[in-house]
Amino acid sequence: MTHTLISLISIIVGIIGANIAGIILKKYTLGITGNTIAGVFGSILLIKSFGRLGFNPNAIMNLGSINFNLLSINILVSFLGGAIAVILIQKLKAKMNKE
Repeated sequence: MTHTLISLISIIVGIIGANIAGIILKKYTLGITGNTIAGVFGSILLIKSFGRLGFNPNAIMNLGSINFNLLSINILVSFLGGAIAVILIQKLKAKMNKE
């Protein structure tokens, strides 16, 4: 597994997290396209922000082998990043439409 593949997996998991959040929390859905875009940006933002703690793709592939503990943390953070992005963007959208 390469660094690029781990990054792509993280983005796909963020998209899945955003769409699941949109399905479960009907109040915060942005539609499939909106949830997908929010999932991409939310997962990237959270991984770039918190990835410096040691679960970025470089740390996962340290010494050429996969650290599955760090990979699972990376996937969890990507999932949460996508879900949180949908909620925050919908709240921002509602606040802007109110004014």
